[in-house]
Amino acid sequence: MNVLGRLALLFVIVPIIELILLIQLGQVVGLLPTLALVVFTGVTGAWLARAEGVRVLFQFQRELASGKLPGQALLDGISVLVGGAFLLTPGVLTDVAGFSLLMPITRRWLQRRVRARLENRIRDGSIQVVTMGVGGLGGMAGFGHRSPGDPDASDVGAGAGMDPSKGIVIDYDDTSRSDFQGS
Repeated sequence: MNVLGRLALLFVIVPIIELILLIQLGQVVGLLPTLALVVFTGVTGAWLARAEGVRVLFQFQRELASGKLPGQALLDGISVLVGGAFLLTPGVLTDVAGFSLLMPITRRWLQRRVRARLENRIRDGSIQVVTMGVGGLGGMAGFGHRSPGDPDASDVGAGAGMDPSKGIVIDYDDTSRSDFQGS
């Protein structure tokens, strides 16, 4: 599905489905219980997002203090932010998605699935990563950029003593560039 199709799904079809579900729920349980459910999920979602956000902030600080890149904490922070936004949006589907992103067990499961899909798409070439470094956009002057045919491509992250499978690795070695010499 192309980008325009995904945006149509996100901004047109999902709200229509949400509206249909809320109307049907209102017909089954009544108007006031349906409104109470919408308010309850919004308030509970805001509280849960705040609690999880504070926990993620402490996790972020612990990882920094121990000298690690806070990759998992950043993923958790993004997930909590998106989940909180979903819970503040009235609807049944967005509430399910929001609670799924706020609960650590389902959040990690979703993160693993998204990460595996992203890695597969990068590997098969359907997603290309362009990096920006001192030398401009892309090219060998970028941070951690290695072309697939580069004989040194296997050592990405090795110089920093990091395992690339554990998160974000930034490998920058641009000492050979003439604009850095003699400064």
